[in-house]
Amino acid sequence: MPSPFPGMDPYIEHPEVWSDFHGRLAEEISAELNTVIQPRYVARLAPRVTYEMVEIEKTRAVRPDVGVWGQRGRLEREHGGQATVLSRAPVQNRIAMELPLRLFTVEILEVGAFELVTAIKILSPVNKQPGREAQDEYLRKRRELLRSSVHFIEIDLLREGRRPPLECPVPLAPYYVVLSRVDHRPDVDVWPIQLCEKLPTIPVPLVEPDPDAALDLGAVLAAVYQRGGYATLIDYSQPPPPPSLSEAESAWLDEHLRARRAK
Repeated sequence: MPSPFPGMDPYIEHPEVWSDFHGRLAEEISAELNTVIQPRYVARLAPRVTYEMVEIEKTRAVRPDVGVWGQRGRLEREHGGQATVLSRAPVQNRIAMELPLRLFTVEILEVGAFELVTAIKILSPVNKQPGREAQDEYLRKRRELLRSSVHFIEIDLLREGRRPPLECPVPLAPYYVVLSRVDHRPDVDVWPIQLCEKLPTIPVPLVEPDPDAALDLGAVLAAVYQRGGYATLIDYSQPPPPPSLSEAESAWLDEHLRARRAK
């Protein structure tokens, strides 16, 4: 079953859904580009592991890295026949754990030279959380790409979090795509995308004089939605994940969900 929305589905932004969607989206973009850029170029996935801070729930068991083992009889002998007893009960608390998170960049390479031509970054929540190591790493890598001879595309399909900086204000929108061409820097092309709009078809620059490759983000999203089984996974009877929608956006969303239920 297709998504009830013409563009980005805000329910996909739920953390439990997004963790699967991110990898599928990168894979589908890579596959779609490979149908139009070969044989001179090839698109591939470049994985990178970062870490996400999570709070461990009380009911979750965590296996320690170090264990202390002993025998009661031996402890009693070494302490004069009496086992050591703590005099005070410990204070209960929780610890924030860093869990590995695998993120993907779509890289377009020129065959033969094996040189990176274009990098396509899909933002994840950890890239938009101020003060987190993952955001600092992403911004550092972003600066490196913008200083290089590589074209750069940034896809932000997340409403929550702080967006990477641009010099000038852009129209307010929940989603954005940014294209930075090597020969146009520091100027960039920006696609602000409203919730009710279809995702755009964007140009993917290659090496001159080769023309841009066209990437239909709407078709890519539709394919990912179908293959990922998100129509079954997502509970559309619940409100979408935060941040809260505007009054107009909420009315629009309810209308589309009612139309879905009527089918």
